[in-house]
Amino acid sequence: MKQPLVSVICLCYNHQLYVQEAIESVLNQTWSHIELIVVDDASTDASREVIRALQKEHHLQKVLLLEKNMGNCSAFNRGLAIATGEFIIDLAADDVLMPDRIQIGVQELEQKGSAYGVHFSDAEYINESGRHLGYHSERFPYRHQPGGDLYAELIQRYFICPPTVMCRRAVHDKLQGYDESLRYEDFDFLIRAARYFQFAYSPNVLVKRRVVKNSLATKQFRWRSEHAESTYRVCEKILGMNQRTAERKALSKRITYEIQLCLRQGHLAIGLRYVLLWRKNKQRHFPS
Repeated sequence: MKQPLVSVICLCYNHQLYVQEAIESVLNQTWSHIELIVVDDASTDASREVIRALQKEHHLQKVLLLEKNMGNCSAFNRGLAIATGEFIIDLAADDVLMPDRIQIGVQELEQKGSAYGVHFSDAEYINESGRHLGYHSERFPYRHQPGGDLYAELIQRYFICPPTVMCRRAVHDKLQGYDESLRYEDFDFLIRAARYFQFAYSPNVLVKRRVVKNSLATKQFRWRSEHAESTYRVCEKILGMNQRTAERKALSKRITYEIQLCLRQGHLAIGLRYVLLWRKNKQRHFPS
């Protein structure tokens, strides 16, 4: 039987020190049927020179060198538009796939069937020089049986390491890719995906996530973080998607946490909007 095609969209923005390792981690997979799409989001360092050299060396067919910085969500969607794989991986150019990441993900999703749209795993944290820092499961343990409906749990707390996510193309088709109006994609994508699809989990460490100073992820909890508005808008979406009492309660917990975070970050106006959203949520009634 022919292997299903997996599209890996490698997003690069000023990752000249890491993009070669990221790309080579895709080329060195135990899974052979892979479509690698490299998207450089108008880097201002030497990333493009590194990418061009790798393109020539490995005969990479799909390389997008964007002329204007578009942000992660828009840049990914440009890669998604030319992807033809049955499965999709969003790979930041400072992260690294373990050799069996794709094989395990495809096998898990194929075994569980089409209702399961997303696969995720444990991850190893590394620093800028590649030194081991710890494991995602040590900080954010996954307390459930592998797989299932994770929608309400994802509303309440963070426990999926986004770089470990692999999904069916059908998920992105359903969601129409990333929401380009948001500053970051993972919370919104996981919530919307979980509304329509089941998730599968493997305890294996399948990705190395690099902790880089001033990366998008490290900016989320800083004073006046630009993520705050996007997070609020995702919570508004959740209010409209909820269908059960347990989900309403989960959103109340999330809103309470976000109000506290807004106070710590100086987002008083957004915090007030959360209070109003909490009241709207409290007034909604669903079957238990």
